[in-house]
Formats: sequence, structure tokens, C-alpha cells
Amino acid sequence: MKLSFKASHHREEGTNFLQVEEPFRFESGGSIPAVTLAYETWGELDDERSNAVLILTGLSPNAHAASNEDNPSDGWWEPMIGPGKAIDTNRHYVICVNSLGSCQGSTGPGCVNPETGKQYRLSFPDLVIADISRAAAMVLEYLGIEQLRALIGPSMGGMSCLALLQQNPEISRHFLAISTAARAEPFAIAVRSLQREIIVRDPHWQDGAYTDEKWPGTGMRLARKLGMISYRSEPEWRERFGRSEQVHFAERLFGMHFSVESYLENASRKFIRNFDPCCYLFLSQSIDFFDLSEGYADMKDAFTDLTIDSAKVIGVHTDFLWPPHQQKEISDCFAAAGVNSELQMLDSIQGHDAFMVDFERFAPAVAEYLNRVT
Repeated sequence: MKLSFKASHHREEGTNFLQVEEPFRFESGGSIPAVTLAYETWGELDDERSNAVLILTGLSPNAHAASNEDNPSDGWWEPMIGPGKAIDTNRHYVICVNSLGSCQGSTGPGCVNPETGKQYRLSFPDLVIADISRAAAMVLEYLGIEQLRALIGPSMGGMSCLALLQQNPEISRHFLAISTAARAEPFAIAVRSLQREIIVRDPHWQDGAYTDEKWPGTGMRLARKLGMISYRSEPEWRERFGRSEQVHFAERLFGMHFSVESYLENASRKFIRNFDPCCYLFLSQSIDFFDLSEGYADMKDAFTDLTIDSAKVIGVHTDFLWPPHQQKEISDCFAAAGVNSELQMLDSIQGHDAFMVDFERFAPAVAEYLNRVT
């Protein structure tokens, strides 16, 4: 099958890099001269190219969802992907694509513009979820996959999957939506907008002209703390930490006295240099811009053309960032469109992050669906 774009490919340490050697045009009207898309695969693609499962990620994960022969380090979804696991690589050819706009291998604001020799930073075009999904579709085209066995989208990745289905209604037979939403709502927008403001208020932000020596570390650290608070639930914080006191940081006036404070401090410090601030801002804003019903009469109307065979929506009762009613909305809209749709809400106390950590509950829920429909 002849590609609709000019491309080359190389592989480094288990990650594939698709280099699209022509301009990529964004929904905003802007463009970049070329784009690189990082992805990893597990399992074998069958002769009919009919057993592919595509995973699109949340804001911060890379394409390394699970270990592979060239990179044996654990991936961010290691307990879920592999032979005999919930996403069984003995049966499925699994693909995970790093989002356009990221700093984890795919082209994003932190990359160098080949026309200027400088990082894009704030010159990167406005990014929306539809750009991310369209880029992911280029990977599928390169691999010669016309229809997926299943799409899997946790968190922001679920939004990207919905956009992909809207752009290509026949792209997948089945869809597994996990802790996601068909549009951003005010509470989550408020949290993310505050994170973005915290970053750009850092004195080292310098209108995007920060350097390695003068990095907006305080802004990134505080934004990450706020994010971590919203990703988990109050019951979990209470159960894990209670009112225990911390011993890791010297006390000072209005300093850290409780274990929960030192946990947030330690965890957020690890994030500071592992994610580019501009990439974080662009991806965060793309989530807030997302509304699948834009241009339609209502949300149910937006699902009318999503002609998949089945959908399963999994959520968590304690997720207040992407709350249960948003999971129900997706399931109800699929059902109204005539899709065989089901909703499963899990009783995890780990909030939005449960799909990343509560494998005792998520693995059986994912496995049951994939084994039944595929």
C-alpha cells in the first residue's frame, strides 16, 4: 500500500521513530516542516493485519508501555501488556504511540525546528487533540493497518481515541475507554489552568526562553504537586498518610511537618527535569480545548457516526478529575448510536491514577472485555 506521505523510519533501543518528511498541518492552521512520531510494538501482526490494538496515552507517558527485547526496563503499563496478560501479546499486535506535542520522542515544542535550528517553544502551533489523533493515524498507515481490532485510551488517550474515531469511523472494531471524557469540564479545566499559570509565573519561565541553567523548576514542581493531588482521592491520602509526620526535610517556618507533604515534594522533584515545560503547557491546554460535540447539535449527535462494533467504558468512583458521570456520558452516547456499549465503575480508592496502579481491579476488567469481543 502506497503511503499518502513521504516518510522514513529508524529504531533505537526498542522505540520506533517514524519520520514524516513533509509539513504537518495543525487544526489551527499552523504547520511544522516535518514530524517525528515515536511508537513501540509488542506481539506479531497477523497476515491479514487484523489483530492490531492501538494504545494512545495520557499527558505524560511515553511510548514505552511495556518492556521489549531491546529495552527490558519496565514500561508504564508493564502489568497490563505481555504474553497472557490483560492485553495479551500472544493474541494481539499492540502499538503504543507517544503523543504529538510530547517531549518523549515525538515532535513537540521542545524539539528543534529544522528551519531555524532553534527549539520551537512558543512558536509551536496551537495543539488540539484532533492533531494528536491524526498523527497517530499516520503510524497506522505506515504499518499498513486499515482497521484495528481495538482502540484503548486511558485519560487524555481516551480523548485522542474518540477524536480518531470521529476522523476515521471505520478505524477500529472495538473501543476500550478508561477514565476519560468526551469533553473537558470546568473543575478539571480550573485545575489545569492553575497548573499552567504556576509554570508561567516562575521567574525562570522568561516567556518560554528558559535554559538548562535557568529552568522553571519551581513552577514545574508546584504544578506537579497540584496535579498529583487531583490524580488521587481523599480516602487514599487519608489511608496512606493520616497525620503522620515527615522526617525527610528540615523544619522551617511554615515548612513541611506531615508525611503527605514530603511525599509530594519527593515525587514532584523527580518530574522537574523529566518533562519539558512548554510540552506540558501545550498538552495540558489541548485537553481543555477538547469537546467531541463541537460542531454538532449535542454530544449524542457527535457519536452518531462512530460505527464501532462495541465499546466498554471503565471508570473509578473516586475519580473527581474525570468523574463517573463523564464515563456514563460516553457509554450512554455510544448506546444511543446503536453501539453495544457497557459501563463498569470500579471501587478503587486511588482516583484518576487508579488505571496506572490498581492493576488488581483494572487488569481483570480489561482482560474480560478484550477476551470476550476479540
